[in-house]
Amino acid sequence: MAQNDFTLTNGRALSEIVEPLLLWYRRNARDLPWRHTNDPYKIWVSEIMLQQTRVNTVISYYNRFLAELPTVEDLASAPEEKLLKLWEGLGYYSRVRNMQKAAGQIAESGYFPNTMPEILKLSGIGNYTAGAILSIAFDKPEPAVDGNVLRVITRITANSGNAATKSFKKQVAAALREIYPKTGCGNFTASLMELGATVCVPNGRPLCESCPLYKLCRARALDKIANYPVLPPKRQKKTEELTVFILKSENDRVALNMRQNTGLLKGMPQLPNVPGKLTLEGATDWLYKNGFEGGTPVKSFHEKHIFTHIRWEMQCYEFNVAETPTEFIWATAGELENRFSLPTAFKKLLEHGL
Repeated sequence: MAQNDFTLTNGRALSEIVEPLLLWYRRNARDLPWRHTNDPYKIWVSEIMLQQTRVNTVISYYNRFLAELPTVEDLASAPEEKLLKLWEGLGYYSRVRNMQKAAGQIAESGYFPNTMPEILKLSGIGNYTAGAILSIAFDKPEPAVDGNVLRVITRITANSGNAATKSFKKQVAAALREIYPKTGCGNFTASLMELGATVCVPNGRPLCESCPLYKLCRARALDKIANYPVLPPKRQKKTEELTVFILKSENDRVALNMRQNTGLLKGMPQLPNVPGKLTLEGATDWLYKNGFEGGTPVKSFHEKHIFTHIRWEMQCYEFNVAETPTEFIWATAGELENRFSLPTAFKKLLEHGL
């Protein structure tokens, strides 16, 4: 089958999905806070948060973020420490840093861009996010092709193109752009996403009996739903070993330092750590070399944390120490809770260790 073939059962045109999908969406759409606005700023915030994150997790973050930073100008001028604290737990911190850069671009221009060429110039915005903003906020026929949409389209058309490639995503976007309704573009974009998230699901058996496109679906007619979308094998995660230190002072403060401004979790506060897995003797030696004399070991334990492509295997040692070295930040429990945005990998170690 040709990769640009987006026809349905019995050769029917892709345009036949529009009306049944919109009707189904009106009756079944989840009540989500970002579906009560067409403010491009709010739509943008929701779409960035929803990348790599579950809807139920995003809701509270979305509400809190907009309560603190209700406008693009507020985001552009927010101190980074506050910004990262608002994002704490969502991960992929480059997302919010890019949002702030883009907010600065928007604030400087004086308006939110509403064309594809303009919006793609903003930091951190690609074709998917641009399509979501343009269709939902500005009612323009621009598709937002994410994993949910790819799954729906490849299944209903039984299209065996490589769904991981940019070229195939462009083909899907082009096919969808041709069938967008004249008005209500945002609802059509949202209906495709919603169907993929709640009915044509990625894991487990899709709920075909509840699907408004049941009779149109080519993969279902062929009994080959599990064959789509076609994706390359997942890359095996790289494993890295770390030794992490919980250094607690007599004042009940914990030592932090800052990660380098490159690589994973760049520029974030962290618990002190070194590559590799140290023994207790090696950990004690590290303390001495870093100016902590007479540190008392309290406990040790092992923990892991999984990122998108990396698994951290962490050997953790907790020590009682004096606040000697000046290059460390000594944080109280209140500061850890309200000020410092400690990445989840380290935060769960702290919760485990103390």
